[in-house]
Amino acid sequence: MQNALQPFFNLLVSTLSWVIPFVVVVSILRSPWAKGHIGEWFVRFMLRWRLDKAVYFPLHNVTLATPDGSTQIDHVIVSRFGIFAIETKNMQGWIFGSERQAEWTQKIYKRTFKFQNPLRQNYKHAKALEATLQVPPETVHSVIVFVGGSTFKTEMPTSVTYGGGCVNYILSFTQPVFDTRQVQRLVQQLRTGRLAPTRATHVAHVQQLKERHAPNTERKCPQCGSTMALRTAKSGANAGKQFWGCSTFPKCRVMQKI
Repeated sequence: MQNALQPFFNLLVSTLSWVIPFVVVVSILRSPWAKGHIGEWFVRFMLRWRLDKAVYFPLHNVTLATPDGSTQIDHVIVSRFGIFAIETKNMQGWIFGSERQAEWTQKIYKRTFKFQNPLRQNYKHAKALEATLQVPPETVHSVIVFVGGSTFKTEMPTSVTYGGGCVNYILSFTQPVFDTRQVQRLVQQLRTGRLAPTRATHVAHVQQLKERHAPNTERKCPQCGSTMALRTAKSGANAGKQFWGCSTFPKCRVMQKI
C-alpha cells in the first residue's frame, strides 16, 4: 500500500515545492510595500533613460530633517532648469480630486477610499528642499507621478502626470535658473544634508509619522517648528469645524485638517 501511494506523495511534494514559493511571491508583489517600490523603480528607470545625465542629476529616497521631524522624498532631480521633487503614487481604479481639495478619492469597483492630496504632501517636500538648499521657492517644482493603471475622472493638475509623463513635465522647463557650478554645489549640499539612506532612517521616519499623527501628541508646525493649536473656523464653508493652526498666526499661516 505504501509503495502504491509513493508516486502520489512524490507528485504532491514536487507540486508544493513550486506552488508555495509562487503564492509567497504573488502575496509580496501585491502588498502595499512592494507596489510602492515597484512604482518608484519604474519612475527611476524612466528618469535615467530619458533625461540627459550631463544636465539632470537624480537622487532617490531623500530624507531631510524638518522642524517637526523628517520628510521623505521619492526622487529629487537637480538641474540648471530647477529642482524637482517627485512623489510616486502606485494606485489602481478611478481617481477624483482637484488641486485645492484636502483629500482625493480612489474608487475600485464599489469600494471607495480617501487619501491625502499628494500635491499637499509634496508641498512639504518642496519646502524642505528650499530650507536645506537655501534656494528661492520659484526654483523648486513639485511633480506627482501616478503609476499602476489608475485613471483620472477629474481634470488633472498640470504637475500631476501618468508614468513617463513626469519626464515631459520636467523637460517643459527650459529657462535656466542655475549655472553649472551652482548645480554641482546643490547636488553636493543635498548629498551631505540628507539623512543616511538606510533602513534605520526609514524606520525612524515612519515612527515619527505615527507619533506626529497620534491624537495626544503635541503637534509641531512643519514650517516654523512652533506648537500647533486646535482652533475652530468661525466663517466660510468650514464654519464650526475644528482644525490645527500654527500658534504664531498670523506670522505663520500653516493649517492642518484634523
